[in-house]
Amino acid sequence: MTDFYDLPLREQADRLTLLARTACSAWDFGAAPEVTLLKCRENAVFRVDAGGSRHVLRVHRAGYHTPRALESELAWMTDLRRSGIATPAAVPNRQGRLVEQVTHDGVPEPRLVDVLTWVDGLPMGSLEDGVAADHDAVAAFRETGRLMARLHNHAQHWERPDGFVRHAWDLDGLLGEEPLWGRFWELRALDGAQRAVVLAARERARAELAEFGAGEDRYGLVHADFLPENLLVDGDSVQLIDFDDAGFGWHLFDIATSLFVVADSPEFEAVLAAFVAGYRTERELPDGHLDRLPLFFLLRGLTYLGWLHTRKESETAREMTPVLVPAVTALAEDYLAAARART
Repeated sequence: MTDFYDLPLREQADRLTLLARTACSAWDFGAAPEVTLLKCRENAVFRVDAGGSRHVLRVHRAGYHTPRALESELAWMTDLRRSGIATPAAVPNRQGRLVEQVTHDGVPEPRLVDVLTWVDGLPMGSLEDGVAADHDAVAAFRETGRLMARLHNHAQHWERPDGFVRHAWDLDGLLGEEPLWGRFWELRALDGAQRAVVLAARERARAELAEFGAGEDRYGLVHADFLPENLLVDGDSVQLIDFDDAGFGWHLFDIATSLFVVADSPEFEAVLAAFVAGYRTERELPDGHLDRLPLFFLLRGLTYLGWLHTRKESETAREMTPVLVPAVTALAEDYLAAARART
């Protein structure tokens, strides 16, 4: 029998759809909910229509989170909603649980499943294309900066519940021997010269991160995927979705993630200024911190190389590898050149 992970993505998605339909029985969706695949990239995400209501059901990838980590993610989202930051609401199942473990014969391991309320609106943009053409990029990033600062403020002052656990985009999670998203320097698409540059940048970045430190004015709970595709716009309302990568990390890592999609845009300087202005309406962002942004652009780029390495058989990896390898290598070269110029 063909291994599940060797199957084409379409066949994997078909099997995960069957698992999602099985999972629906744990929630109060009635006898025949309509289950529609929305996305199958990291998690498999489905729309569930039943009895005049609509929800989102997530079948989580194997091994990325524990049940407690998912419950912690949902706890943060819940408290963010209470504080006025719009996020989807978690929906408990018939037994009152927010996370359920579900099996299906076509999927080789049990999967964790949760359900969220449906959010109307269209994404502000995407990772591949940046801000959508019908949005003013400068205005969009001003609002993004303000929203992110509110989230960082909440995280700094929130009293987390007992047992709260999330992964960390810390020194080891980004640059250790086993980074969260994979050993980026082992990506086969890197040639010898590119690998040498990446490894040299890794060592220099470790030293700079250690020097920068992790005080609460610069480090805490972050979304870690604050991309335009995770900001749903419906009129004047903006909802933040997809906390799957949320964890402990540097605020500048959140900022670099958001701005990474427009780093090569002719509008970048205007977008950056708008983002910073929006952020500073809610929270301090010292110039000394902002000066470290090239470091965090590099770190975000290196994590993407790790993602490509660990998911090299995926369609997304095949499409993005020829784009990201030269782009991230150039970031590493520029970072090292700037470091040499300072010494």
